[in-house]
Amino acid sequence: MRDPLAVSVVIVSRDRPEYLRRCILGVSQLCYPRFEVVVVADHASCTALRGLPQAAHTKIVEFGEANISAARNAGIAYAAGEIVAFIDDDAVPEPTWLDYLTEPFAEPVVMAVGGYVRGRNGISFQSRAAMVDRTGRETPLRVPPNRMSIPELPDDHAVKTEGTNMAFRRACLVDIGGFDPRFRFFLDETDLNLRLAARAHVTAVAPLAEVHHGFAPSRRRRADRTPTDLRQIGASWAVFLHEHAATGQREAAWRRVQAEQRKRLVEHMVAGTLEPRDVRCLLRGLREGHAEGLARVEVPVALPPRPEQPFRPFPGRHGARPVLISGRFWTRRRQRARARAAVEAGNIVTVMRFTHTALFHTVRFRDEGFWEHTGGLFGRSDRDQRLFTFWTFAARVHAEAERVRLVRGLDEYVGERRAVL
Repeated sequence: MRDPLAVSVVIVSRDRPEYLRRCILGVSQLCYPRFEVVVVADHASCTALRGLPQAAHTKIVEFGEANISAARNAGIAYAAGEIVAFIDDDAVPEPTWLDYLTEPFAEPVVMAVGGYVRGRNGISFQSRAAMVDRTGRETPLRVPPNRMSIPELPDDHAVKTEGTNMAFRRACLVDIGGFDPRFRFFLDETDLNLRLAARAHVTAVAPLAEVHHGFAPSRRRRADRTPTDLRQIGASWAVFLHEHAATGQREAAWRRVQAEQRKRLVEHMVAGTLEPRDVRCLLRGLREGHAEGLARVEVPVALPPRPEQPFRPFPGRHGARPVLISGRFWTRRRQRARARAAVEAGNIVTVMRFTHTALFHTVRFRDEGFWEHTGGLFGRSDRDQRLFTFWTFAARVHAEAERVRLVRGLDEYVGERRAVL
């Protein structure tokens, strides 16, 4: 049996220290036995991070520039693992994330791996397997749901990875020049995907490598995901189409992008989160950003073949047994108290609490460090289920445990470590 690959988890953060703290808490519960954490963040976030107990085991890189590609390259420079994995500061990984994300690298030809991303409700997917062509058009891929695969793609296509859940061989990133700093925000990973494909490098898909992504507010969007600035999106599209689309494709592709953005903004306007003048202003910013992006000059990136610092092991929860606590609504205080105690004891904890209603289910990683599943006993968890299904309490808990068993590690230990309150 081969030793586990050394992995560097790179987290880029800017102006969101509370989200960064929660992300670090989630990363600290990873079951993978051999990983380090590299945080690339602004001064205020780094200062907040240094006050956490995990700081002693974290490589902290201060980075003031508002450029996600350059920040990721800074993280790669400090990454000492053979594999470099990326997760956003407003995301939390499932405890088995790195186990599944690194599995495809057992195949020597695999240079990159992408996982799946769940949205705010903790159940619906934001992104799954997809491919992208040279105009940036995405198409879903059909892959096996519970095992890694290497998709066969048409010419001029690449497997698309999401920036909040992807991993690469460090040597490959160094060889290809890392991320292109002209992509200050948006399409940075897609550009890298196509550059890898152009060199015939293989990208695998790992569906069970899951993270939960919250879409935190930023300078470009509000908490409800309403956009406030499209300039950097326009600039990134200009760079992307110039680099990858054929000359005769660029104008049509840019018209498609503008139409897609206009449609998105109109939907926000109909929902009441934007006014007509906001739509006009945002589209003007998109066009201005596109013009600015066309003027950006490519600057070659030279990443150090050797990391700036040696590998610094991060204490995760390798070997921790999962604890499942379930109960009714009126026992929630006891459930949470028991969950906090179990987390402090070093366990990976899941709480399932259901009411006698048909409310939709949600899954959240709480700031106290445990996973909490809530909703109606008769309501949907998987959004493909019927609106109302009759369940006994025990059967519903068993079904929900089975639904997340592989990613949460709820295996044979559940029967031993389950508490009902």
